Amino acid sequence: QVHLVESGGGLVQAGVPLRLSCAASVGTDTIMSMGWFRQAPGKERQFVAAITWSGGDTYYGDSVKGRFTISRDKGKNTVYLQMNSLKPEDTAVYYCAAPSPYGPALTSSNVYSLVLWDYWGQGTQVTVSS
Repeated sequence: QVHLVESGGGLVQAGVPLRLSCAASVGTDTIMSMGWFRQAPGKERQFVAAITWSGGDTYYGDSVKGRFTISRDKGKNTVYLQMNSLKPEDTAVYYCAAPSPYGPALTSSNVYSLVLWDYWGQGTQVTVSS
């Protein structure tokens, strides 16, 4: 079982950076990868970024490439999302997620699929004002 807790959301003006954190409590499981999704009101949950735990391979959604950076601290079982050049359209609830350690490996083809991600945090609100 994996328990995820996000922090770091808030209200910022456009262009002001913000960093989200997600701490994982994994029990006897092993983290294989972690990711971030977001959901704006009335919209579907959208893939933002993901990182593999061992090799640190990263994946990004098209709308955040070049502005957001995902990283991890293996010793703290924590993943970060550094968000720069924020825009009002980045406003959403941001969710941390992790797949089952017994599921398929993360690839550029399956990373966007919600089905891959078994564990979810409670979400943290990010609001960007213009």
